[in-house]
Amino acid sequence: MSKESKMDFNVFKRLLKFVKNYKRLMIYSFICTITLSILGPMRPKLIGEMVDKYIISIKNSDALLHWSLLILALLVLEGVFQFFNALVSNLLAQSIIRDIRQKLFKHMLSFRMKYFDQTPIGSLVTRLISDIEAIAEVFSSGMIEIVGDLLMLFFVIFIMFFSNWQLTLLTLIPIPLLLIATRIFANAMKKSFQQERLQVTRLSSFVQEHISGMSIVQLFSREKQEEKLFDEINQDHKKAHVNAVWAFSIFFPVVEILSSLSIAFLLVWGAFQFMGTIPPNPEQMYGEIISFTLWVNMLFRPIRQLADKFNILQRGIVRAERVFEILDLNEHTQKDGTITHLDFHQDIHFNNLHFAYKGEDWVLKNINLSIEKGKTVAFVGATGAGKSTIVNLLGRFYEYQKGDIFIGTTNLQDIQLDVLRKNIAIVLQDVFLFSDSIYHNITLRDPSISREQVIEAAKAVGAHDFIVKLPNGYDYHVGERGGVLSVGQRQLLSFIRAYVYNPSILILDEATSSVDNESEEMIQRATEKLTEGRTSIVIAHRLSTIQKADKIVVVDKGELVEQGSHTELLKIDGFYKKLYEIQFLKRER
Repeated sequence: MSKESKMDFNVFKRLLKFVKNYKRLMIYSFICTITLSILGPMRPKLIGEMVDKYIISIKNSDALLHWSLLILALLVLEGVFQFFNALVSNLLAQSIIRDIRQKLFKHMLSFRMKYFDQTPIGSLVTRLISDIEAIAEVFSSGMIEIVGDLLMLFFVIFIMFFSNWQLTLLTLIPIPLLLIATRIFANAMKKSFQQERLQVTRLSSFVQEHISGMSIVQLFSREKQEEKLFDEINQDHKKAHVNAVWAFSIFFPVVEILSSLSIAFLLVWGAFQFMGTIPPNPEQMYGEIISFTLWVNMLFRPIRQLADKFNILQRGIVRAERVFEILDLNEHTQKDGTITHLDFHQDIHFNNLHFAYKGEDWVLKNINLSIEKGKTVAFVGATGAGKSTIVNLLGRFYEYQKGDIFIGTTNLQDIQLDVLRKNIAIVLQDVFLFSDSIYHNITLRDPSISREQVIEAAKAVGAHDFIVKLPNGYDYHVGERGGVLSVGQRQLLSFIRAYVYNPSILILDEATSSVDNESEEMIQRATEKLTEGRTSIVIAHRLSTIQKADKIVVVDKGELVEQGSHTELLKIDGFYKKLYEIQFLKRER
C-alpha cells in the first residue's frame, strides 16, 4: 500500500469513528442496502421465467396475471426500501457532519489569537461549511452506496452464473477493460479534486477579505484592479473543475461502449444458437436472453456508478483530511489552567516578562510592573511600542515566552481560561458588534443578564437616551458589525457590555481615539463610572483622557521607560513631557 493510500485509509478510519453514536441508523441503512441488492437481480430472473412460460406460449392467462402482479409488487417493495435507504443514509450523514462541525468549531474557539492572525478567515469558513458538506456525501452517497453497488455486482454475477455460466463469461469479456478505465479515471479525479480544493480555498479567502474591505477598495478606486485579480482566481477555479469534467466526459462514454459490447456479444451468441444447432427447448432462449440483457444493464450501471461514488468518497476524504488537519493543531490550542476560584481584587505583577510573535524577535523585553488593586494605570507610547501587547498577555490572548504574570500570588497560567476571562473585560478601539439586536450585543445572549440590568448599565454610562430613541429601542437590529450606528454609539455599547459583566479587571484599549469631541465627553464620563472600584488599565493616545490615572506607564520599543503620576512625569524632561507638550501645543493652535 502506498503512503498516500495509507493516509487516505487512516482518514477514512477517523471518519468512521463518528458513526459510533449512530450505529442503529447505520444498521438500518445496511439492511435496506442488502435487501435492495437481492431484490434487484431477482426481477430479471422472474421476467425471463414469465416470458418463457407465459408469453412465448400463452397457456395460462391467470398465471401470467399472477406473475405480472408479483413483479409489480417486487418493484413497489424496491421503491419502499429505496425511500427508507435514502432517508436513513441522509439522516446519518447530516447527524455525523453536525457532530464534526460542532467539534471543529469548538476546537477553533480554543485557538490562540496568533492562529487567526496568520490564517485567512475565508479558508476557515470553507472548512466549516463546504468541506464538511462534502464529508456528508461520504455517508449519504458514497460509502453505503458503494457497499450496495458491490453487493449488487456480487448477486448479479452469482445469479448469472447460476442461470448460464457460458453466457455469463461471454458478457463479462469487456469487464477487464472497464476496470482499467475505472482505475485511470479514479487517479485523474483525485488530482482534479486536490486542485479544486486549493482553488476553492483561494476563492473563498479572496471573496471574504475583499467584501469585508470593500470600503478601502472603493475609497482608493481599486475596483478594476481587484476585478482583474478576481478574474484570474476565478479562471483557475474554473480550470480545476473543467479537469474533472474532462475525466467524466471521457469515462462515461467508455462505460456505455463496453456495456453495449456485452449486449452485442449476447445478441450475437443468441443469433448463432438459432442459426446453428437448435437447443432442446428453443423457446426458453427468449427469456434467458431478455434476463441477461437486463442483468448486463444491472452489471454495468453499478460499475459506472461505482466510479462516481468513489469520486464522492475521494472528494470527501480529501476534504476530511483538511478538516482533521485543523483538529490536529494542538500547538495552536491554549493550555487551560486548573484554578477555578480566585479573588481577582489583588495586585497584578509583571515579572521580567518577555514576548515575541516569532522566535526571539522580542516585542516586549524585561517588563517589570506592579498594578495595585482598585487603581487605574495608563499606558502611553508610540504606535507599535507594545502597549496593547501587554494587555493581550494579561488576557492570555497570546502566550509569553519568558517571565511571569501574577494576580496576587497566583500565576496567570494556572488560572482556568474561562474563569480568567470572565473577570477581565476589554473595550477595544474597533468595537465588534454582531448582526443582532442591541440587547443581545450587550448580553452576548447570556441568560443570567436581565433586561433590567442592561437598562441600568445603559443609564449609568449615559447611553440609555440614544438607545430608546432608536426604532424598537433595545431590540433594534444593528446590522453587520453595527454598521448602522456611529463610532461613538458603538463604543458606548461596548462600555455597557463591559459594565453588565461586572469585571474585576477592566482594560480600555484606545477607546476614545476614533470618536468626536462630544462622544469623547460621554465616553469619558462612562469611563469614570466603569473604573470605579476596580483595577483598570487604560491605553490612550490622547493624554487628556488619562491625566487622572493613579499611575502612567510610558512604553517605548517594548520596554518600560517611565512610570509615575501625571504630575510626577511632567517634572521629568522625558518622553511623556515631550508628548504632552506636543499635544498641548496642537490644541493651543
